[in-house]
Amino acid sequence: MAVKVLKPITPGQRGRVVNGFDAITTNKPEKSLLSVKKRTGGRNSQGKMTMKFKGGGHKKRYRVIDFKRDRHDDIAEVVSIEYDPNRSAFIALTKFEDNEKRYIIALKGLKVGAKIISGSKKSPDIGNSMPLNDIPLGTIISCIEMSPGKGAAIARSAGSFAQLMAKDGKFVTIKMPSGETRMILSVCFATVGSVSNSDHQLTVFGKAGSKRWLGRRPRTRPVVMNPVDHPMGGGEGRASGGHPRSKNGIPAKGFRTRDKKKASNKYIIERKKK
Repeated sequence: MAVKVLKPITPGQRGRVVNGFDAITTNKPEKSLLSVKKRTGGRNSQGKMTMKFKGGGHKKRYRVIDFKRDRHDDIAEVVSIEYDPNRSAFIALTKFEDNEKRYIIALKGLKVGAKIISGSKKSPDIGNSMPLNDIPLGTIISCIEMSPGKGAAIARSAGSFAQLMAKDGKFVTIKMPSGETRMILSVCFATVGSVSNSDHQLTVFGKAGSKRWLGRRPRTRPVVMNPVDHPMGGGEGRASGGHPRSKNGIPAKGFRTRDKKKASNKYIIERKKK
């Protein structure tokens, strides 16, 4: 995977960095795994705008991803690596021996023709999904369940991964992508390897239109608003606008919003660094 720095032949291409898509093997998705994705434009059922700065964007169809990997002990072959407009990571089309096809999150180093499997007591090869208590210590993992059978929830975006640190009884300790260390039930499934498309973080939009393609409308800076519109608004000239905070008055830049009485706090061993 690599990125391409475009030559400034137009003002919009100056400084623009795009994904090279070297790992992509096809540009046609599997039709049987597509579904409709409707847009709201930030409006509710009454047609009133309830979310600002949303609207427009390119038309998309949702790719149905197998986050549960619940076909245990069945070998699947990777047919293609594809682009998914709904996520930063690439996706892999897999095909089982009975010709059933499923999409999974593509892992770094996963090639077309590779054989993958899910279930207990499997070898920790890239792309294999297995319970956390079957994975060797120190292994790089991704697509981790937080509750047994619920499906992958942790480390699903481009280039992200976690690391298995320790095993203790019915819990294992993992280091999250954020740096937080927490315990998860050892029967939860995880996939061996890090998520593909790690170069996603190197891309540069280069022009405002690139954000419009994603369905994001221009965002008004709070410091240029009036006091009636935002806590950071008002002031004469280029006033700082006070302490950084949201429209609801919640401070930004270091203010912790996690509930101190949340039941899952007991599973967090070390909080992420500021």
